[in-house]
Amino acid sequence: MSKEIPLATIKQHNQATDLWVVINNKVYDHPGGEESLVEVAGRDATKDFNDVGHSSEAREMLKKYYIGDLAAADIPKKSPISCRHIALALGAAFIGITLVYVIRRGVARN
Repeated sequence: MSKEIPLATIKQHNQATDLWVVINNKVYDHPGGEESLVEVAGRDATKDFNDVGHSSEAREMLKKYYIGDLAAADIPKKSPISCRHIALALGAAFIGITLVYVIRRGVARN
């Protein structure tokens, strides 16, 4: 079983010489160049890491820097899809289908 590391502990490692980051709820000790990582030191850097578009080799390199998992209590909870979201999606689908029907019917008349 992996070691769970609380976010409070990760936040203490926020310097170029002592740098931890969270990527996909896993904690890494200084996985790469200091310049780009100091900005995300001690916090969740998943979005930053993914936005850069790292190669599969870079993702493979993370394994040697892995020190544990973000504590379960600190993993952000995803909100469930609400009825409002479903209603909006169904409404958008209905409008889209209606537009296709109206446009095709108008083209058929010409």
